[in-house]
Amino acid sequence: QVQLVESGGGLVQAGGSLTLSCAASGSIFSINTMGWYRQAPGKQRELVATVTSVGSTNYADSVKGRFTISRDNAKNTVYLQMNSLKPEDTAIYYCKTNIVQTSGTRQYWGQGTQVTVSS
Repeated sequence: QVQLVESGGGLVQAGGSLTLSCAASGSIFSINTMGWYRQAPGKQRELVATVTSVGSTNYADSVKGRFTISRDNAKNTVYLQMNSLKPEDTAIYYCKTNIVQTSGTRQYWGQGTQVTVSS
């Protein structure tokens, strides 16, 4: 079994910053791509950013230049540094990981953390 624990969400004013983290623990051999997704009320879940095991990153156009994804492989943790936050960034943020286990590779989602940006 694998557990993903997210932290770092909260309420912030427009223009402010937050850093999210997601730590994986449990039966882990290695971790491939790690990523952040978000879902705003009434909208579909969307990709925010991903980072591969060798550090290659990908961002949604809406967050390029404002958000930075990174990972600490020793800690099985992925981070999302969010700067210059806008009200439209308000959403529940979920981390997703592709974890290699002895039984194969499986996808895991975190429980979600609320980010609210006030204008």
